[in-house]
Amino acid sequence: MQVTLYFGEEDEYLIRLVDDKARRERKSRSAVVLSILEHYFEQGKRLGEILVDLKMLTPHQIEQALEIQREEGHTRPIGQILVEKGWVDDVIVEKALRIQERVNHN
Repeated sequence: MQVTLYFGEEDEYLIRLVDDKARRERKSRSAVVLSILEHYFEQGKRLGEILVDLKMLTPHQIEQALEIQREEGHTRPIGQILVEKGWVDDVIVEKALRIQERVNHN
């Protein structure tokens, strides 16, 4: 996917900050911009919310899984319930958990 960003002179300092961060982290400018966007949009979200953002599940499915979790006394993680129900693959749950961990530890 290709994205083009247009910015004016008043935004130049932001581009400089992104470039500085990219050099420090040894990442591309695009990777830094995407990590900033990911952090902004996913910070503080729970696993189910991230899976909905990824378009892997619906809010209704998350509610159903949370209900099952409540009925069982919160003995299992929601990701395990979602995989067991066949609503999502464990690889997708792992991806969402990595996003959650990345965002909440930066």
